[in-house]
Amino acid sequence: MIANDRPLQRGFRSPRLGNAALMVAILPALSACMPALEPSRIAIQIPLTYEQGSPSAPQMTAQWPKLFRSSELDRLITGSIADNLDLAGAVARITEADAQAAAARSSLFPTVDGSATAQRSASPGTLSSDNGPFTTSVSNQFGAGLTASYTLDTWGRYRSLQMAGLASADAARFDRDALAISIAASTANTYFGMMAAKDRIALQQENIRLASHILDAIKARVSVGTASALDIAEQESVVASQKAAVPALEQQVAQGRNQLAILLGRPPEGFTIKGTSLKPITVPELAAGMPSSLLLRRPDIARAEADLRTAEANVEAARAAYLPSFDLTLKGGNESRTLENMLRPEAAFASALGGVTAPIFDGGSLDASFNQQSGRRAELIAGYRKAIVSAYGDVENALIAVKQSRLQEELQRAVVEASRRAYTISEERLRAGTIDIVTLLTVQQNLFQAEEALIQSRLNRLQSAISFVQAIGGGFEVAPDAALRQRSVTPTSTVSNP
Repeated sequence: MIANDRPLQRGFRSPRLGNAALMVAILPALSACMPALEPSRIAIQIPLTYEQGSPSAPQMTAQWPKLFRSSELDRLITGSIADNLDLAGAVARITEADAQAAAARSSLFPTVDGSATAQRSASPGTLSSDNGPFTTSVSNQFGAGLTASYTLDTWGRYRSLQMAGLASADAARFDRDALAISIAASTANTYFGMMAAKDRIALQQENIRLASHILDAIKARVSVGTASALDIAEQESVVASQKAAVPALEQQVAQGRNQLAILLGRPPEGFTIKGTSLKPITVPELAAGMPSSLLLRRPDIARAEADLRTAEANVEAARAAYLPSFDLTLKGGNESRTLENMLRPEAAFASALGGVTAPIFDGGSLDASFNQQSGRRAELIAGYRKAIVSAYGDVENALIAVKQSRLQEELQRAVVEASRRAYTISEERLRAGTIDIVTLLTVQQNLFQAEEALIQSRLNRLQSAISFVQAIGGGFEVAPDAALRQRSVTPTSTVSNP
């Protein structure tokens, strides 16, 4: 600090005091230049109940894979969440986001730098004398010290940036949770598709057996003159078409196995699946819960809310940039021409510097930054609203699919039973010679199609259960201390951000 030995006379005004007074005088003007900040308003109606109703069952938890009562499916889903490579990338992005949040937080603290110098210089004698002889002078200088710098967060700009970083880290975590649910659902649906293909292969083998049995019966009728070569050719076509469908189904099984291996982060070689059918898998009863609770059970909604918090904090930071910043710098240490004098009290030095920086003219940069962040916030408000509306739409669609797929399977099962009775009666009458071959072929084809449709109905029902699991959040729930819970959300009210 530079001392001023001149005494202050009556009426004399210190330049430093005058500058400070000037800064205080212009602060109101600078504050008046700050743009107004409107609060975020979401205004989404929260329904009291779901239109399609909800099955009466215990609330779903993260252990939902066990509800299908398939140990292999449970093992596969657990393995995919633990070892999936896309999920590993999402976990790494959380680490990255945490580091960025920590970097933003560091602005709230002073920086302290240490330095140590050693200098040896030689000055030519021609600089110190006009006439010779000239003697070069050599000097040494040693120094060690600390420099501390700090920008006062008077207007909360750095705190806002810290909050933006923390919200971004939350968003990365919610992304990870949403991806985990998606991967679990993909694993389950792939497994179901593979089991359905195995059921179809077993069905085709049975159909081939039945068709071959009828072919033998037709050949027997040809020998007694009650059937023709055309009848044999038509039935041989049926047998051949049933056999031709098997390779495509075997391809589905093999490719499903490979896809499951990839979902578990493993190469397909040596990867095996023991399951053989959809029949042992239970279709669970799942409850949607109260509509208001959906906001805390969908990671995509939590992610949209975290994005909005990031935008709100960035708007606050952009607004605070209009105001002056106050900087403090402290320096201290020791300097000496020789090392032995470095620790002497007389070698110490110190200085303090305070500064104020206020924007006066920036060509519209501050306005552009504020408008950009405000526009981003408006975009994310719309995105947050869409996430909420889409979530309720997903639940309603899933409830419809669960209800209708169950009804479809029940009706299709009745179709299969009726078709089997018709086939049995037709086969008996064919052997008795009371119906023609065309009638039997029609009944036989109806049975094959009905049994194929029943497998598809079972697959649709299991897949609709998985869609329902995804729609209600897959067992995810926002932590009790999460910022999302700070929003006031009640049935028949609106979601708002005051």
